[in-house]
Amino acid sequence: MEITLLRAFTEKEKAVEKYYFNLMQFFEGYVRNYRKLNLSKLHNRSMFTKREIDYFANLGEMLGFDAFIEDSKFDKSKGRSRPMDLSWWKWDARIDDENFLYLALHLEREFISNKDVETIEKLFSDTEESYIPHNVIGIQYIESADRIDYLKELILQRNMIQQSNCLMIYRYYDSNLDLERVCAYTFTPKGLNKVRNAICNQDDSGYWYICFDEDYVPLQNNKRITNSIKL
Repeated sequence: MEITLLRAFTEKEKAVEKYYFNLMQFFEGYVRNYRKLNLSKLHNRSMFTKREIDYFANLGEMLGFDAFIEDSKFDKSKGRSRPMDLSWWKWDARIDDENFLYLALHLEREFISNKDVETIEKLFSDTEESYIPHNVIGIQYIESADRIDYLKELILQRNMIQQSNCLMIYRYYDSNLDLERVCAYTFTPKGLNKVRNAICNQDDSGYWYICFDEDYVPLQNNKRITNSIKL
């Protein structure tokens, strides 16, 4: 009996450890599969939000998590629930047949640029311990790249307490290139980890796609011209 109880306790301890994903790999999948969302110039903002959230919901379910859209999450500072756009919960009846083991992922997706701070507040809210996510993803539209440094510092401050693995995807319009820039930053509890840049544009049929800077031929041609002028 003592051995059984000890084993159960050990498994329970393992369940509360944080499991961090390779979120930059998630971003790579988001980039390379974006065209498959079939979003065109005819779709409104709500459809973009729905398709992107559905993409990550399907990804979570394929990885074996239970995915919920508009899932409740109590915010102590607000004194009320602030629903998560998307959550992934880990279930394993071998360890606990009544409760989810942990919140594996909290995702927020926001089109309105002046809600960028609010998005971070939701991802890093003061909540019940069982609702502290192991991983967070924020997809946020911003006015320009100038805003990123401020938001980055805010995340670093918040994550000193929460200790989550984090992916922030910032999207903004670049008037020089007449397209959207997509900038991804990953954070660990120790700080900023990796950065990758991509572009979002419409193809000849009017559908949106994303590709990495290094794969976008016009951008690489511009760099070659700039470098040749410098030489």
